[in-house]
Amino acid sequence: MRILKQLCFVLTPLFLLSGSPAFAYVEKDTAVLRIMNKAAGKTQIVSGVVGNTIQHDGLTITIRNCKQSDPFDAENFFVFLEIYTKTDGRIFSGWMNHNEPGQNPLQDNTYDVWLEKCE
Repeated sequence: MRILKQLCFVLTPLFLLSGSPAFAYVEKDTAVLRIMNKAAGKTQIVSGVVGNTIQHDGLTITIRNCKQSDPFDAENFFVFLEIYTKTDGRIFSGWMNHNEPGQNPLQDNTYDVWLEKCE
């Protein structure tokens, strides 16, 4: 018991000094997206490589980054996208979170886009 108390005495200041826990991410090469065309009434799954631009239905989507949460945590995926249409220009630029699709979704008059996963 005495050794345990001494260990706690030594480790507690180190834990407090470290601040918030560090979050680790695994960089992935491919983003898998679900795109809904509301006007046509169809939903499709598309994938694209990070750093590339994909054309789908009237959208131009540039995938800047795709990553997975630490494998030891609950599985989650994050993607940074830039989405353009020919008529409106850029309609979205930012991060999407798989586990919280309502936090940063693309909700356009014609299209909705969600992140399915990163591979």
